[in-house]
Amino acid sequence: MAEYINIRGQSIEVVASDPANPTIGQIWYNSTSNTLKGGGVTTVGAWATGGNLNTARSSSAGAGTQTESLAFGGVTTVPVGATEEYNGTSWTNSNSLNTSRRNVGGAGTQTAGLAFGGRPPDTGATEEYGGVSWVTSNPLNTARNGLAGAGTQTAALAFGGTPPVTGATEEYNGTSWTNSNSLNTARRNLAGAGTQTEALASAGFSTAATGATEEYNGTSWTSVNSMNTARYDLAGAGIQTSAVVFGGSTGTANSAATEEYDGTSWVTSPVSLNTARLEIAGCGTQTVALGFGGNDGAVTAATEEWTGPGAPLTKTITAS
Repeated sequence: MAEYINIRGQSIEVVASDPANPTIGQIWYNSTSNTLKGGGVTTVGAWATGGNLNTARSSSAGAGTQTESLAFGGVTTVPVGATEEYNGTSWTNSNSLNTSRRNVGGAGTQTAGLAFGGRPPDTGATEEYGGVSWVTSNPLNTARNGLAGAGTQTAALAFGGTPPVTGATEEYNGTSWTNSNSLNTARRNLAGAGTQTEALASAGFSTAATGATEEYNGTSWTSVNSMNTARYDLAGAGIQTSAVVFGGSTGTANSAATEEYDGTSWVTSPVSLNTARLEIAGCGTQTVALGFGGNDGAVTAATEEWTGPGAPLTKTITAS
């Protein structure tokens, strides 16, 4: 009988715990569970229930990754500045925004977040989060709410919003905002993803729900293929060439639809959010994202974790 060492030219590693980041095709034997395992990738996306927010709310903003997330602002029955950090399992309260607000824009990471815009009243207020508390910085040039964001705390992009519905785009350098070229389709309550020089604007509300998608190159926006489901009040995650959006409202009903963008076109996932809702917030990557809060008829604390196709997967190998 052929042995693995002769076929592959190496022995199977024996470990007490699974590798933290196994490569595709890597094989190992877990001596604790007495199982043979291998590294692969998921082929079908899935949404799983995560830990609830401590403060149920909608119209908040998010930043960071699925396992190191930041949620801030939003509305319960009134606008709030509540800030929470997610560790991949549960949310922990942190210090609130200095200015309570809903329909706020966000960017950055869990330890270096950025909040801008929001209402009421419509504001350009900008705050930076250092992992403990928020510090006020210079405001947006155009006060607005319902805007989207992309990038980092020191290199951020803000775009869209209302009132009135606008395509206004501004770049933040860690100190102040500078006006740039506007979106081709003015809109509010849209989704953002990517970086300051490679951003993605998706969907939103113009004169009605839209699926319009645009890419930013650091100077101007270019219209590309639209989403399959026109909607607004949705969330997005990822980068310009590899993004995911989820939730929102079509104008007649809440949506649970999930769509993925590959830099050219959108594909609707066969898997939807467990709870259809609008005014949802999100963060992360196309393959490992987080959706939280929103309104499904009432403000919610529900959190869902997205594992998309192509995400790393550890599989136990058994005899067929």
